[in-house]
Amino acid sequence: MRLLALWMLLLLCEFSLAALPAKPENISCIFYYKKNLTCTWSSEKEANYTCYRVNRTSLFGRSSDICITRTFTSGNHASCSFFYPNVTSPDYNIIEVEAQNADGTTKSDTTHWSLDNIAKTEPPVIYSVKPVLGVKQMVQVKWKRPVLAPVSSILKYTLRFRKVNSAQWMEANFTRNDNSENQAYNLTGLQDFTEYVLALRCAAEESRFWSDWSQEEMGTTEEQAPCVLDLWRVLKPAEADGRRQVLLLWQEARGVPVLGKALGYYIRYFPENNTNLTETVNTTHQQLELHLGGESYCVSAISYNSVGESPKATMRIPAIDEKSIPYIKAMQTHLTQGQLVVEWQSSFPKVDTWIIEWLPDLDSEFSNISWESVSQARNWTIQQDKLKPFWCYNISVYPILPDLVGEPCSIQAYVKEGIPSAGPVTKAENIGVKTVTVAWKEIPKSQRNGFISNYTIFYQTEDGEEFSKTVNSSVLQYDLGSLKRDTAYSVQVMASTSAGGANGTKINFKSLSLSVAEIFLIISLVGGSLLVLVILMVAYSLKNPNKWKHQCWPDIPNPAESSIAMWRGDNFKMQMFQEMMMMMNIQLCDDIVSY
Repeated sequence: MRLLALWMLLLLCEFSLAALPAKPENISCIFYYKKNLTCTWSSEKEANYTCYRVNRTSLFGRSSDICITRTFTSGNHASCSFFYPNVTSPDYNIIEVEAQNADGTTKSDTTHWSLDNIAKTEPPVIYSVKPVLGVKQMVQVKWKRPVLAPVSSILKYTLRFRKVNSAQWMEANFTRNDNSENQAYNLTGLQDFTEYVLALRCAAEESRFWSDWSQEEMGTTEEQAPCVLDLWRVLKPAEADGRRQVLLLWQEARGVPVLGKALGYYIRYFPENNTNLTETVNTTHQQLELHLGGESYCVSAISYNSVGESPKATMRIPAIDEKSIPYIKAMQTHLTQGQLVVEWQSSFPKVDTWIIEWLPDLDSEFSNISWESVSQARNWTIQQDKLKPFWCYNISVYPILPDLVGEPCSIQAYVKEGIPSAGPVTKAENIGVKTVTVAWKEIPKSQRNGFISNYTIFYQTEDGEEFSKTVNSSVLQYDLGSLKRDTAYSVQVMASTSAGGANGTKINFKSLSLSVAEIFLIISLVGGSLLVLVILMVAYSLKNPNKWKHQCWPDIPNPAESSIAMWRGDNFKMQMFQEMMMMMNIQLCDDIVSY
């Protein structure tokens, strides 16, 4: 009885350890026309190696075949293909997938497929993208119909296109029931003289699968006669002979599409009061330097290409002594969303055209001026990345009227400020007992990297006690007070922009122990005391002349009559002391008299 129970337990364990393969799910089939029918499915990751068998039944051909994966797989995705000519269209197939491992077999649900609905063709081949002569804003696309596409089917197409310098695709959808090899389509609504990138794909009208995109091709629309130019001038100072240099500049108007490739420019100019002296210059450059007299001139510019000429742009050059009128009251700049914005105010509503000039502050070459025309606005913007960071730019706005140019208004601006490359060079002046003047030089423009907002003076004593003073950017020297007498100090000046500050050179100085006034007072006291002493001595000598004479010029004893040899003991010492005192009085009198 125990043996029977043990045998049943082992049988139950063996059955529980058997792991059948997972059921294949998500079966999908694509019919690559005249190539193969490929079916894919997903299954869970298997613990054991699993092989798959795909059973296909053709209803129209009343036949069936199988496809077995050649390798075992332990992944979660598998596929199998049936090849042409066993698979042909039109047809209706039934597909069933069996998963098999060492423990058994699991079958999927049966799926039904119409080959016409799942047919996928090869992509078309574009061989020409060209404009049509005389037709604006259009290119004609030509391609070859895919060889591996159902001949009896109507093909639907999607043509996608974009400008060369754009990442945004646009699409045009259309159908062709023409079975001829060469196909064509006219793509309209494009911009003049613009290069486009195109790609094409197709599908049988009843199929839900599109072909891959064709290889991309490029084409350019036909050019048109150019638009009117923007014209500007830069006036240089008059020379000694009354003549002057005028730099003419012209360019395509902002926001106007490029209609063609300019082949050249006609520039005409003449004195305003004498059209008979008209000069014409044909150039391929976009600037021209003229040497004109002191009178006013009229200038015109025309652009031309292979199609035609642009309308004429005109401008008046004022006479040297002609005064311009101020039309701009105020001007300001600010940065927003990666752009530099220039705004101005004008009290003359009739002025609606303006010329904006900008040039690096360190650049004095007129030919490097950048400029742009603005209409019907009181502001102008430029992308921040088009200007160099840490560079100061001079920006000027000119009001433009039909027959004159008004007085410009100018401002300086940075698109990005940085810490100055160097600090100010400092020196100490007028050093006193408790005061000193700290002076510094402006940082060169090339090293400022921004607008100097303030200066900070840092100074400290030799024992480490620190102080600071901040002044505005217009101050270049400052008087420090409340210093300690006879004390060594170190001082340096920091120049600051909105981005931070840079310290200048550090210098040392020592405050005075005595001021000039104190030294003068001491000299005055000593000199006054000596003067009083002299006056008293003179008065005494006048009152007692003999005694003063005796004190200053005493009688000198004759050594021959001296009794020194007879001096003895204490009497000898006293006599020596009196002699010494007498000699000192004589010397003192001599010093006073000589003084």
